[in-house]
Order: sequence, then structure tokens, then C-alpha cells
Amino acid sequence: MAEAKDVIVEVDADGVALVTLNRPHKRNAVTLAMWGEIGQWTATLGGDPAVRAIVVTGAGGHFCAGADISEFAMVRATAEQSRHYEEVAEGAVHAMLDCPKPVIAAVSGFGVGGGCGLALGCDFRVGDATTQMGIPAARLGIVYSLLESRLLLSAVGLSNAKLVLYSARRFGAAEAMRIGLLDQVAEDGAVAGARRLAGELIANAPLSLAGSKEVLQLLAEGDAERHAQAIAAIVDRAIDSEDYREAARAFVEKRPPVFRGR
Repeated sequence: MAEAKDVIVEVDADGVALVTLNRPHKRNAVTLAMWGEIGQWTATLGGDPAVRAIVVTGAGGHFCAGADISEFAMVRATAEQSRHYEEVAEGAVHAMLDCPKPVIAAVSGFGVGGGCGLALGCDFRVGDATTQMGIPAARLGIVYSLLESRLLLSAVGLSNAKLVLYSARRFGAAEAMRIGLLDQVAEDGAVAGARRLAGELIANAPLSLAGSKEVLQLLAEGDAERHAQAIAAIVDRAIDSEDYREAARAFVEKRPPVFRGR
């Protein structure tokens, strides 16, 4: 669709968008400008009816080594700048959480610090034999934010979240999979595995995927009773859709359904 210096976006014929962090000389460390681009691209792709799923990866054998600390003296030197930086960075993660399409992180090599947080904002994380994930906040005197901590806790549980944050350890693919930082490990590479998963997901009804993501996100954020009305509206929207009627017809006619996302 378009290309920027540090973020490249391509959409294939099946509607799978590949978003590539493109600073291989820095192991794809993310600048403030890149956080903004990631959020903008995710929102744009999420609203594009031609896009069915998004895969996020990094160029040069690494997913992301975190935030680019070398620019902090210019963009994060004061409390005011730091608040702005966090708003933009968390905005990128919120864009992934709010995206109605499945978002899959393909994590080769380093997915550490902010890179690990970015991956946790995706619906799924696919790694490979080279994957190393972790959060070195304890080595830097940093306390993870509410959003980042919630996503970590949701992915790995309380005991493992403490291990990740207290130890500042890097976890290889097998251990990352065991504790929940990864969902799958692909023998033929993280991007290939992520594309396979995307292909499986986009065979299903877009409104069903979007609705399920929204419901699960609401449940993850708090009390189910508080969100009961919103969840009921999401369920009703799917039942009233053309895709629901098409699925019923396809079942009777013994053929694959053709979903159009409406």
C-alpha cells in the first residue's frame, strides 16, 4: 500500500497485511516517530475492507529490540516529554488492541523491552528457533505501565509475570512458549508461521472475528456484568449480518461460505 522509511507496509492478494519494522542496523529499535506510524498504520489497515489480518515483523532477523534509547535525550528528557512519549507508544499498542482484524506478531530474534510490549499488544505471537523475548525494566530502574503490565499478566499469569519483570531475563523460544510469551513456534520461520495462522483465521467470518476480539477484550479488562449490555449488542450485530445468513445457506448447500464482512 505504501512505504515509509522505517515502517514498510505490504498487502498480499489474500488480504494479509505485512507491517515490517525497518531499522535492521538498530535491531529495529523503535523511535518516537515509528510508534506514531505503527499506530496510524494499524488504524488504517483495521478500517480497510480489503485487509483481513495483519502480521507485524522486523527486518534483518530481529523483531524489535525495544525503544531507541539513543533519542531519549531529545524526545524524553523531561516529565512532559516522557508523558507525551508514553501516550504515543501506548497509542500504538491500543491501536492493535482496538483493531477489528487479527493482529499477529512474527517474532524472530529479539523481541525485548518495548518490542516485547508491542508483541503482547498483538492477538498472537509466533516465534522460531532464534526468538528471544524479555523485559529488562528491572535493569533500567523502570516500572512497567498499567497497560503493559496488564497485557503481560493476561498472557503469562501472575507468577510468570513476576518472573519476567523481576528477573529481566531473556527467554528462548521453548521457554517463552512454555510461559505464554509465545503462542506458536514455527520451524520454517516466524513470518511463515504467522502467515499460516493468518490464512487459517481469514477463512472465517470477519464480523465473528471482530466481535469475538471485542468481547474477549472487554472481559480481560474487567467485570463481565459491567459489559453485559455491550457484549449483547456485539452478539446481536453478528446475528443480523449477511455473513451469518450466508453461513447458514452454505451449511445447507454443503459448500464453503463466502464471507464479505457485512
